[in-house]
Amino acid sequence: MIIRINGVDADIKLETEKNVGDILCALDTWLAGTGHRLSGISINGETISTGGMEACFGRGIENIDTLDIHTSQILDLFAESLAQTVQDLAAYESAGYEEKTRFIEQWKQSPQALLLAEQSPEICNWAVKTLSGEGSPQGLSQIIEERLRELQNPAEEISKAGAPVSDVCARLEELSLDIQTGKDARAAETVQGFSGITEKVFRIINILRKKGFPIDEITVENVSIASYIGEFSAALRELLAAYEQHDTVLVGDLAEYEMSPRLRNLHAALLDATIGGEQ
Repeated sequence: MIIRINGVDADIKLETEKNVGDILCALDTWLAGTGHRLSGISINGETISTGGMEACFGRGIENIDTLDIHTSQILDLFAESLAQTVQDLAAYESAGYEEKTRFIEQWKQSPQALLLAEQSPEICNWAVKTLSGEGSPQGLSQIIEERLRELQNPAEEISKAGAPVSDVCARLEELSLDIQTGKDARAAETVQGFSGITEKVFRIINILRKKGFPIDEITVENVSIASYIGEFSAALRELLAAYEQHDTVLVGDLAEYEMSPRLRNLHAALLDATIGGEQ
């Protein structure tokens, strides 16, 4: 039997494998280490549909001449799952009442739902609630579309984040005063905005790393980015604890002298490293 992976003959010697499932199980660990996942199978030139995949796993190898295994990068599959979920949300909005009541159970078993549960539990859980009638499909679609932009062009998203970063850093420097003068709503908005843009920057760092960008070669204020992020995270935890304890003095000091400059510096370093080309 000839085994090909993405059209290239694979140097795989079968030993105890008796069916297609055995071969794929043996291949699974290797695929995970490469950042790829199985995305399709063809047997003797016949493409196996998603619905026929389970039956295919039990098929014996004695009558198989060629087994073509197709793989895709996990980030590409993740992007496809996000895009499909946006379509699912649109279909849910236009569905009738009875169809909506069945929608969620069908969606939970879909390939996009299973991959989202692994790659982004937060988005998956939000989708489950929304498709159960507990949230806004349009609101979730907007969030998913932002995640798609991050996956497709992280460098551009870092560039676009410049204005929000600058705005939230300026507000961080006024956080202590806002708390002291009773502007609690504005203070809460500042903390929420800071949390959101920081999570976005961290997501993009992770995406760049998975795309093979030499992210760990970046230095921020003469410190490796890994160490800088560790210090950043520690200061962030301290800020949130102080905010919950209503320690306005510590909140003000941390926000103005720790978090604001750290976020500015981290964003500037990423912008400098990625500017001039798409990653």
